[in-house]
Amino acid sequence: MASHRRPKQPSRARVTVLTAAAATAVALSAQMSAHAAPTTPSKKEDVKAQIDKLNEEQEQAAERYNGAKERADQLRKQADQLQDQVARGQDQMTHLQAGLAEVAGEQYRTGGIDPSVQLMLASDPSGYLQQATSVQQATSSQAEALKGLQDQQRRLDQQKIEAAAILSSLDETTKDLNQAKADVNQKLKEAQALLNTLSAADRASVVQGDGRASRDSVRVDLGTLPQAAGYAGVAVAKAMSKQGAPYVWGATGPSTFDCSGLMVWAYGQAGVSLPRTSQSQGNVGVRVPSLAEAQPGDLVVYGSDRHHVGMYIGNGLVVHAPHTGDVVKVMKADAMPINTIRRV
Repeated sequence: MASHRRPKQPSRARVTVLTAAAATAVALSAQMSAHAAPTTPSKKEDVKAQIDKLNEEQEQAAERYNGAKERADQLRKQADQLQDQVARGQDQMTHLQAGLAEVAGEQYRTGGIDPSVQLMLASDPSGYLQQATSVQQATSSQAEALKGLQDQQRRLDQQKIEAAAILSSLDETTKDLNQAKADVNQKLKEAQALLNTLSAADRASVVQGDGRASRDSVRVDLGTLPQAAGYAGVAVAKAMSKQGAPYVWGATGPSTFDCSGLMVWAYGQAGVSLPRTSQSQGNVGVRVPSLAEAQPGDLVVYGSDRHHVGMYIGNGLVVHAPHTGDVVKVMKADAMPINTIRRV
């Protein structure tokens, strides 16, 4: 006969141990699941943050390049002008020297005898006074010519010194220019390398979305914007007409722009000349105390080092050229830390 004994029940202690073990297993499983979640989103966000930083550094380097280029252009112009002055001065020196050489030759031919003595020995004493007057005039002219030669030589020497100093400064500025250009290209190379680590979809998301929510494009109904008058109104209209134009560092239009280049071009269309860099643009005109008091056409300069600039268009918005890979577009004026607002 088969045995029908009831199975032995586990002890209360054993049940407690098994229950605790099961709970621990569930917790560990949950932690492992959390760590094992797809890493692409976090990697994408990390790449975005790094690219944002590189874009900011690239903007800084681009503005250094713009400043160095502006300085180099000014120095080159000054050097050309001075070299022209030196060339003209040298021609004048040559002419004066030729005149004095002729006088010296005449004195040599006459044996170096004082003109007054020659007159006294002349065979026609009746003409003495008339000739004496002529000699005095000639002697005076020679003295003036000699003084003119000396003055011209001093001016020429000074111009040569100034030209040499400017050319030396130009050489240093050119080195700064080349270094800033290399810095920009390096930042762009690093950003592209980071982008290449992402999938095609994530890469497109970062590029098209700007990778920085605060700088995302804002859609705006132009009809709702306040109308600016005068040259500020012209500048706003011109800047807004370039929405979608690619950012290219060092560019001032008419089809590509960097941040400060867009300001230079837009105001240039209104007949107003602005300095080339965002740093210098942060000093033009008069300061506007707050964003609440900004008017269309005001320049909004960003960052502690003033490395970025946009143009206020009203309704709390600016139009700007963000960085490489992006286009001219509208963003909220307070999307980035504002350094200063300037009314041109």
